[in-house]
Amino acid sequence: MDISRIFENNQKWIVKKLEVDKDYFKNLSEGQNPEILYIGCSDSRVSSEELMGVQPGEVFVHRNIANMVPNTDLSAMSVINYAVTHLKVKHVVVCGHYYCGGVKAAMQSEDLGLLNPWLRNIRDVYRLHKDELNSIQNEEEKYNRLVELNVQEQCVNVLKTSDVQKAFRERNITVHGWVWDIHSGELIDLKIDFDKILKDIMEIYHLS
Repeated sequence: MDISRIFENNQKWIVKKLEVDKDYFKNLSEGQNPEILYIGCSDSRVSSEELMGVQPGEVFVHRNIANMVPNTDLSAMSVINYAVTHLKVKHVVVCGHYYCGGVKAAMQSEDLGLLNPWLRNIRDVYRLHKDELNSIQNEEEKYNRLVELNVQEQCVNVLKTSDVQKAFRERNITVHGWVWDIHSGELIDLKIDFDKILKDIMEIYHLS
């Protein structure tokens, strides 16, 4: 890629937007009021706004390797705080994708240097669900199931945060776990039963 072409593309994009709406950028500059916080993977093949068919200003986006929400990550916690408490989003989405490089790397037993502490979070997901995962003989199916279970556990991490718990009590915010199928382009709602999952842990994580 010729990096200078990016600026040429930007100018063409500006012209196209103004042809449709002469006040497009004026309206954008007046602020944002998104209803969705989207937490997704940094994978270059996954474009969050494009796969959802939404426009700038409609979704607040946070992306990192393997769509993780560890409570020790100040960036993820700050994004959740800002989106939920200040922007007052109505939905929080954690979206993974099949054939995720981060999840695949976590399944390997090799030393990956600086990535080790980050990928350990995914390995913890494997540990929590090892009986189910170890029963899957097909490696590709096991890999994709770990992608789904990782989304589930990151949704649980979202629900553990004080910001989301308060928003749930005050305005019934909802959390969703999705996976994007990179082979078909289909966005899949995992329809996770959070009431069932959280039943045994809310005594510990519930805030009064």
